[in-house]
Amino acid sequence: MAQHVSEHAYAPPRVYGRAVYLWDATTGRDLLDKNAGKRMPVASLTKIMTAYIVLREANLDDEVKIKREDLVYAWNNDGTTADLEAGDTLRVGDLLYALMLPSGADAAHALARVYGPGVRGFVDKMNATARELGLNDTLYVNADGLPTSRGDGYSTARDQARLAEVALRNPVFTEITSTRHHETEDGRYDWYNTNRMLGLPGAIGVKTGFTNAAGLCLAFAADRDGRRLIGIILGESVGSRRWDTAERLLDWASESWATESGR
Repeated sequence: MAQHVSEHAYAPPRVYGRAVYLWDATTGRDLLDKNAGKRMPVASLTKIMTAYIVLREANLDDEVKIKREDLVYAWNNDGTTADLEAGDTLRVGDLLYALMLPSGADAAHALARVYGPGVRGFVDKMNATARELGLNDTLYVNADGLPTSRGDGYSTARDQARLAEVALRNPVFTEITSTRHHETEDGRYDWYNTNRMLGLPGAIGVKTGFTNAAGLCLAFAADRDGRRLIGIILGESVGSRRWDTAERLLDWASESWATESGR
């Protein structure tokens, strides 16, 4: 499948996956586009929208009591979990780390249940927000991106990049998604980020994902040379390759910018 590249950039690295998109969010310039407008499942990248809505509607010090149904939901659907325990009460701020770092489907269910109110109500908010943000090729069916018997939701690499840009305007979201490890104040829980991009120059997250239908997915971003670069990889089939691809794309964009500006 041909990939479309900014006319000013020199040859980009080879990219894999069913869709790959790199965007300069500062200038609004598309740097690389491979099937960026194609609708497909996005797995746990869905949780970017979940976090975005919770941050709009909740206070970080609000408390949420975990119910057994939150755990059962994750178990029954083979979702990754934050190993939450029924009966525990956690701050929303901590639950957002549980959502974004280990990608807890149990945390997603608990947050959606409370701030819908009800999961169905929360999903309606997700879709209304997608329309509000102009993400017209996006449909959510749950708060976590897991497949359902009624079919999967979908989005596009371009829509997910636009969503990531909006979410990253919130400094709390940026802090969470850039954190490698978080421990609750009482020491009861600690979570590690699944995102191996952290530690690269300027890296600020954003989210990993995987289901059989979606393949390996990655939303990544970095601030370099005064610009914010945001990339999306969907439908990758090789685990390590999404990290290598993302790193090469960021380096290529930086080198292209240096060449164009004569530095």
